[in-house]
Amino acid sequence: MKVGDLVMMKIHPSGGLKRTGVIIDIVQKKCWRSEKLGNKVNWGLIEPEPHAIVMFDHTTQTMPITNLKVIE
Repeated sequence: MKVGDLVMMKIHPSGGLKRTGVIIDIVQKKCWRSEKLGNKVNWGLIEPEPHAIVMFDHTTQTMPITNLKVIE
């Protein structure tokens, strides 16, 4: 994924909205995944991972790139 790509949010297995947007920036952030690591957060255990800043309509949202799919 790169800046300028048109992307769609992956749909959660329990349902959710299909939203499309455009990537305006890529940043590195830490993301605590409680379903795998538990509820007690320890930021020292994890490394930063790529996140995309995506523009949906007139707002932006930062999310892990693993939650996005490139539209070809």
